[in-house]
Amino acid sequence: MVLSVVLYAALGVALLGLFVALRPLPGLRLSRRVHGGWLIIAALTLAILVLVLPAPLQIVTAPTTRLDALVPRYQFSEFHEIAIAAPPVRVDSAVRAVTASEIRLFRLLTWIRRGGRDGPEDILNAPATMPLLDVATRTTFRWLADEPGRELVVGTLVIAPPGASGLPASPEAFAGLSQPGFAKAAMNFRIQADGRGGTRLTTETRVHATDDGTRRRFAAYWRVILPGSALIRRSWLAAVRRRAEES
Repeated sequence: MVLSVVLYAALGVALLGLFVALRPLPGLRLSRRVHGGWLIIAALTLAILVLVLPAPLQIVTAPTTRLDALVPRYQFSEFHEIAIAAPPVRVDSAVRAVTASEIRLFRLLTWIRRGGRDGPEDILNAPATMPLLDVATRTTFRWLADEPGRELVVGTLVIAPPGASGLPASPEAFAGLSQPGFAKAAMNFRIQADGRGGTRLTTETRVHATDDGTRRRFAAYWRVILPGSALIRRSWLAAVRRRAEES
């Protein structure tokens, strides 16, 4: 997330530089158009550096979750959690039932993500009232693990080489996919009783790129979309909490 913040801050400075180049700001000691040009150059240089910085490989050495077992090696991840005043069985039901219309800003952010274009039904173009996990797993995602009351994991391919035959046929095939040219993503919901009658719900997304070229391609995309992705995940958890606590 830090790199994404730096990226958007750099783009903001570049916009300021453009404004100064058109209309200098003496009050900010940016009294000459050339100052705007220097701001643009410096900011865009920083933005490019952020986009091309390598993403370190992370390896799980002692798996404790199904996600650990399925994606033990990854370069990109995000993690979010929420406390819910409802037992795990209700939280599990809510995770499975939440729809796009219940997730604040979901439809706006996914519309931005797909560039405002219409397209086939999938998780980025989901019907408003259909459970979102149902939409995902009958379109571009596959169930990788389903342990009611404990953990759900879904996965997809975010990058695949030309001629690839689609999603791996089984969780084991997904976990073992290592040929060059792929970036595979998995997302879980983990449900844990908090010992006080409530639940700790977490969600983690991991992406593993199988070669350096794919990693570099995905790194730039990830750093651009991560703030919006994080907002969707947090809103998703909040929607689960509302549904579980009100049921």
